[in-house]
Amino acid sequence: MSLFLKCSEMSARRVNAIIVLLIGIVFLIVVHRNLLNLNDFARTDVSDTVHDVLPHLKLPQKAARSGDEVPVLITAVEDRLGALVAAMNSVYHNSQANVVFYIVTTNDTVDHLKTWISQTSLNEIKYRIIPFEPHILHGKISSDPNKVEAVKPLTFARFYAATFLPHAEKAIYLDDDVIVQGDIQELFDTNLRAGHAAAFSDDCDSASSKGIVRGAGTQINYIGFLDFKKDTIRKLGMRANTCSFNPGVFVANLTEWRLQNITGQLEMWMKRNVEEDLYSRTLADSVTTPPLLIVFYKRHSSIDPMWHVRHLGSTGAANRYSSQFLKAAKLLHWNGHYKPWGRASFTDIWDKWYVPDPTGKFHPVRRHVEDK
Repeated sequence: MSLFLKCSEMSARRVNAIIVLLIGIVFLIVVHRNLLNLNDFARTDVSDTVHDVLPHLKLPQKAARSGDEVPVLITAVEDRLGALVAAMNSVYHNSQANVVFYIVTTNDTVDHLKTWISQTSLNEIKYRIIPFEPHILHGKISSDPNKVEAVKPLTFARFYAATFLPHAEKAIYLDDDVIVQGDIQELFDTNLRAGHAAAFSDDCDSASSKGIVRGAGTQINYIGFLDFKKDTIRKLGMRANTCSFNPGVFVANLTEWRLQNITGQLEMWMKRNVEEDLYSRTLADSVTTPPLLIVFYKRHSSIDPMWHVRHLGSTGAANRYSSQFLKAAKLLHWNGHYKPWGRASFTDIWDKWYVPDPTGKFHPVRRHVEDK
């Protein structure tokens, strides 16, 4: 009996040893496989891992501009597209308003304009292109070949603001030779008096009128734009020394514009001028300002003078304004013969907002000369 027990104990020890051995072998196999997997992972190309992960990351997006739309009407002329670009860029980056540019232009400029916007930092800007058909001016501007060069069809786009923006109640019009340094929302919020279809900056009251030298090509009253020797003008009963205004920047109440048929009134005076030659031939060389002065005589509101500091393109501009004053100005206008993309004063301000043309067609004149 004791011999049998001894044999049983020996058999149990062998079985236990075999079990322990098998467990050890399994353990070693598992460890080996894990080491192999770890080694493979270490050799994995990091770029492949990043490539697999990045598509699933949600990168922070730039905050979208919200609020009511602020429509800005502006024109695009092929040989001065750089002006449009700089103006739009300055408006956009100095405001968080929901600005939408309504760009009036001709068909031969559209492709160049779209390329410039889409291939540069301007691609964030909201805009709509409005084709301008010059035939709408037939019979409303002179056909005299000696005057054709002075008449640029797109300068009359502002007359059709309510037509181009049929659903807007209010809008801002800007000439292309401006730089905006303030928040355009402030200009848009300009209060227009009841019955007024537009607000302009009056020449006599503006900071821009200080230091103007009469006879140098700048005028600040009605007699500089209209011929008061003509019966048609005299019968209107307007005072010749009434302060004029510059229509390069204005805020329009388009609802009132439509009610008063402002466009129709302007077209009527354009036709009358073709027939009777009503515009002044003295200091002011303008074909767009005179009909506006007639239609809006004592029937317009005023915008803050600092929202239209002008004559930066006139002779002597460098002596008229201090750098501190220009820094405080909300909007700068290079009206006059000299433009900031050419040879004018304070071009450094304009350069800050200019975005180079990716097609290489447009060059600021002074830069083009310096690069040669």
